Amino acid sequence: MQLVINTPGSYLRIKEGNFFIKNEEKFFEVSPKKVQSIMVTTMAYLTTDAIKLAIDNNIDVIFLDDFGDPFGRVWHCKLGSTTAIRRRQIEIAGNIKGTEMAKEWITTKLENQVDFLKRLKNSRPAKEEDLDGYITGLEEIKNKLEAISGTTEELRGTIMGLEGAAGKIYFEALSFIMPDRYKFEGRSKMPAKDEFNCLLNYAYGVLYSMVEKACIIAGLDPYVGLIHTDHYNKKSMVFDLIEMYRIFAEETVVYLFSQRKVKQEYFDQVPNGLTLNKEGKAVLIEALNENLDKTIRYRGRNIKKRDLIQFDCHRIANSLIKDE
Repeated sequence: MQLVINTPGSYLRIKEGNFFIKNEEKFFEVSPKKVQSIMVTTMAYLTTDAIKLAIDNNIDVIFLDDFGDPFGRVWHCKLGSTTAIRRRQIEIAGNIKGTEMAKEWITTKLENQVDFLKRLKNSRPAKEEDLDGYITGLEEIKNKLEAISGTTEELRGTIMGLEGAAGKIYFEALSFIMPDRYKFEGRSKMPAKDEFNCLLNYAYGVLYSMVEKACIIAGLDPYVGLIHTDHYNKKSMVFDLIEMYRIFAEETVVYLFSQRKVKQEYFDQVPNGLTLNKEGKAVLIEALNENLDKTIRYRGRNIKKRDLIQFDCHRIANSLIKDE
């Protein structure tokens, strides 16, 4: 489970070996064996003993800003695996091997988008023809991506251009199936211009923290990317890998709207946009966790969606060592 602290003045400490959480409304205890991560989204108090208990149990403590982006985390200071993985990761960043891996990740993203639109189409017969057009557009871009070859340095602009074109088609399709009140004009980030992007940005922020943790555990360097360029303090590998898992956030947000669970009081006005308030965050995180706990088929076995990220990161790290 994810332990979410989103009430101002909340207090987290240890009581008889368990986490003890108290706020104005209630208090409860939870065993560290049941917690995968602790997300702090507002002003709260954490004791050093509680932080040490988290570290001892491989529980990362993540601090999220008002838009859902992680701005800090507490994690133990050990490497997740051998440094050979990091060396190899740097080596492939500029060769054909790196290009093929990057293409695989973006292809997976496009396949997820196509599959999702097909599922949405099945329950919306009146919009079937239009959705077919969006699906065809995404499939054409996927075919173009699979046909290109070269190094990441040569193809970075092409890959990101195709990805951008696909994103425009995809989000236009999602807006098309939204209720009239919640249709939107493409992606908007910090701050979001509309309710859909406000929810989606926060859900993406939660996924960023999960991907970074999976990288660390698998021994991958979160800062050495293949598609996204290197910049100071830029977690390029996290930005690369999250593309395969954005679908979990998108499914969650779309279904919140389609099931009429989104209320106007979940959003607060900020300069130039909207932000998600405490009530909205609680609804979103509950729905996202419910989605992440669903079972999927992965390489001959059943796993939870949330575990797919870690399995993939281990698979990528192992492939690097195997190649070496």
